[in-house]
Amino acid sequence: MSDPLIRSHRLRRSPFMSAYLPPGASVGVYNRRMYPWSIGDDVREMYWHLRRAVMLYDVPETPLEISGPEACTFLNYLFTRDISGLRIGRASYAIACDPSGGILMDGVLMRLDEDCYWYVMADGPFESWMRAHAMQFDVSIRDPDSWVLQVQGPRALDVLAAIVDGAPPSPFNYFGVARCTIQQQPIIVSRTGWTGEMGFEIYTTPDVGRPALWHFILERGAPHELRFGGLDSMGIRRSEAGIYDNGTDITPDLTPYAAGLGKFVHLNKENFIGRESLSKADRTVRLRGFTCRDAAPLRGDSIVGSRGAVGVVTSAAWSPALDCGIGFAKFHEAAGLVAPLAVRSQGAEHSSELVNLPFFDADKLLPRGIAAGPH
Repeated sequence: MSDPLIRSHRLRRSPFMSAYLPPGASVGVYNRRMYPWSIGDDVREMYWHLRRAVMLYDVPETPLEISGPEACTFLNYLFTRDISGLRIGRASYAIACDPSGGILMDGVLMRLDEDCYWYVMADGPFESWMRAHAMQFDVSIRDPDSWVLQVQGPRALDVLAAIVDGAPPSPFNYFGVARCTIQQQPIIVSRTGWTGEMGFEIYTTPDVGRPALWHFILERGAPHELRFGGLDSMGIRRSEAGIYDNGTDITPDLTPYAAGLGKFVHLNKENFIGRESLSKADRTVRLRGFTCRDAAPLRGDSIVGSRGAVGVVTSAAWSPALDCGIGFAKFHEAAGLVAPLAVRSQGAEHSSELVNLPFFDADKLLPRGIAAGPH
């Protein structure tokens, strides 16, 4: 009997899955899209392969296309940062808030043409929110039915050069965007990713033969030791890189300031959703990174201090690079941000320490290609 989860009309199976999904794989759901969380490989081996070579991931992020004469005006109203200076062929991190200043969505905004943008959004029901607010603007919003692959790791650009027709895009700097073809099929690529490593993303549309593309990328990437894996290894690396997961780490009860993302709020803009509330918002950062030397914390664990439970772990992992537990914790109030602190996990308390994010590579030298990864 087929899995009822796969048969549900509410969920969509990745079109790449037929090319690789082994029996017994663990599958997750994100934006109503099914993705491979684990395919049975050793997660630490895949982590180090990502850090030292290059990995291919099938990811469930969802692009939306916003186009029309007032696309820029609309997006400036929707997002907290000023996007009017975003050039064609560039991308930018963008947050949307509700009127109270709470974070609704985060993602990457790409400008493809003068009046055409793609917003690659995280998990959450954001499309209906966007459409409701677009009614007063001369814009069109559509789902391009794009499914995304990420090629991540220090040899990623070698793989890009091996798979595109002709020469790879140049310049193609960090957060750059370009149109290319692979085997004469049109795709979009961006110098972005969810790992904090050198890498790029491939955006495909329905006119692309997706399973064949998957096999072609692996074949051409083989000389560069390209492997594919589940998103469990990516999840460890995104935590190390200080990348939040919308709906897990950042939620509507946090403003960008409380999440440590205040630099993406531009109050000098004339107007945007949440501006009035954010102009009065507390600037205390309550979502913090922490380390735990002798344990791997779990989501939902309590952070305890002299006042008792002062916060909760939103996500965590064991960092192979740092050889300790790491995670993000949401503190109930500023008074709880006082050492000493501990994580209460599985009936025991483990000493923990607040640290600045990311856990390493603060200047993002790895994704920019300025620094080399581990050997």
